[in-house]
Amino acid sequence: MPDTSYTIAAVLVAAAVTWALRALPFAALTPLRESGTVQYLSTRMPAGVMVILVAYCLHDLPVTETRAAAPLAALAFTIGLHLWRRNALLSILSGTATHVILASTLFAR
Repeated sequence: MPDTSYTIAAVLVAAAVTWALRALPFAALTPLRESGTVQYLSTRMPAGVMVILVAYCLHDLPVTETRAAAPLAALAFTIGLHLWRRNALLSILSGTATHVILASTLFAR
């Protein structure tokens, strides 16, 4: 059985490391908040990420086949709803629901 002082030292070291690891992100973010590059990326990245996700999801979709109708219709619905309402959460949830409903009912194999 370890000595009491050894156990206390081990607990204190573990607590110090845990505290430091939790405080480190906040200390690193402080200088980044005023960075022009980070501010630019924070406004441009969401749209870029969505374009990459759409391209990845649709890259192997056979556009000439009937099974492509559900994702394309859901995509058109999502884009239209987002241009109309400008609400990302509403657009994503409604587009997903539209795709699931169309794929499981009208365009089911």
